[in-house]
Amino acid sequence: MAKRTIAPARAVSGAVEVPGDKSISHRYALLGALAQGRSEIRGYSAAADCQSTLDCLGRLGVGIDRRAGNHDGCVVIHGVGLDGLRPSRRALDAGNSGTTMRLLAGILAGQSFDSTLTGDASLRRRPMRRVIEPLARMGARIGSRDDNFAPLEIHGSVLRAIQYTLPVASAQVKSAVLLAALFAAGETLVEEPVRTRDHTELALAQFGAAVRCEGRKVSVTGPAPLKPCQLAVPGDLSSAVFFLAAAFVLPDSDIIVRNVGLNPTRTAVLDVLAAWGAPVRLLSVREESGELVGDVATRYAPLVGGELSGQVIAQLIDELPMLAALGPYTERGVEIRDAAELRIKESDRIAVIAANLRRMGARVEERPDGLRIEGRSAGRLRGAKLDPADDHRMAMAFAIAALGAEGPSVIRDAGCVAISNPNFFTVLERIAAP
Repeated sequence: MAKRTIAPARAVSGAVEVPGDKSISHRYALLGALAQGRSEIRGYSAAADCQSTLDCLGRLGVGIDRRAGNHDGCVVIHGVGLDGLRPSRRALDAGNSGTTMRLLAGILAGQSFDSTLTGDASLRRRPMRRVIEPLARMGARIGSRDDNFAPLEIHGSVLRAIQYTLPVASAQVKSAVLLAALFAAGETLVEEPVRTRDHTELALAQFGAAVRCEGRKVSVTGPAPLKPCQLAVPGDLSSAVFFLAAAFVLPDSDIIVRNVGLNPTRTAVLDVLAAWGAPVRLLSVREESGELVGDVATRYAPLVGGELSGQVIAQLIDELPMLAALGPYTERGVEIRDAAELRIKESDRIAVIAANLRRMGARVEERPDGLRIEGRSAGRLRGAKLDPADDHRMAMAFAIAALGAEGPSVIRDAGCVAISNPNFFTVLERIAAP
């Protein structure tokens, strides 16, 4: 899909289901591969990133049965155990998925063979030193371009347990170390400066690993053989946020997103929306496979907006693009600070948000670590030609913002939404009333 035209809408309404949670899908597949036997994962994400994880595992000798691989489907992983992976004849291609690269690096560091991890042009620009450094402390030998960037040349080694304090909050780095700990003798402990998403810890417990959590500290005792599981992946809250946000762009809107993951380390965005005046309701909350799941409902309400900064930024990092794009629809506007991490995502998200909002007529101040976006008093957005910089979250955020603009908007390279939600535009067309 080269481009997509988004026409202004009158309202959005209806029930929506989103793809399985990307973060959880990655982790279930990786741990299923290391378990001895057959694991069944229902609701595995159809996102391109999660397919990259399956592709890499297949090249490492893991049997993968992709019977459906979508929200209603099932993926079966024929696990080979901790010592059953086999070297790939070719470089392992993580595509656009930083999660695939960083988490798989932790696993490959403890193998008895060498591997090469690479990705697309965007992923090869993303820093990897933050994961190389703790793995090196465990005894891994990892070569990289400019000592920071992929391709990663991973020389499998005998690993040792360590105690490591993350200098920057990162669920991916934490997870890479915990996965490497499965191969290391003794207790490996990771301490976070700020609590990040804990899907890896919950998944490790499901697969039978000796994992212990105390506040911001988590440890794994290895070697840790894993048992196969039958698991269900909840819907991805980060994908649901775009449809929920559409309700705050257009009056008379009413949206419910069903079967969404409600892990407390992921729901800060719902707290922010509620603080801004959104009538968010959680329905049918239950536990599945160790994760909280439920329905999220909301309807139109004028949002106040406000400042986002400090420790909460780490818990909002995937949702900040949509919250920023809501800025022109709020009373006070939106100010984002302490979010320099956005500059090293799939794109420089701070720069891309600022450029596209300005094209739509918004008043934006770009800063090194964030932005300030003026609210409704600056005037209605206008339709424009928008460039998401091949970044799925940018494309979806601006598609939602465009629903309330004056005149149609054209989103360049809109097919990038397949990275996380291949059916995004189909669903949006269904719920948007012209």
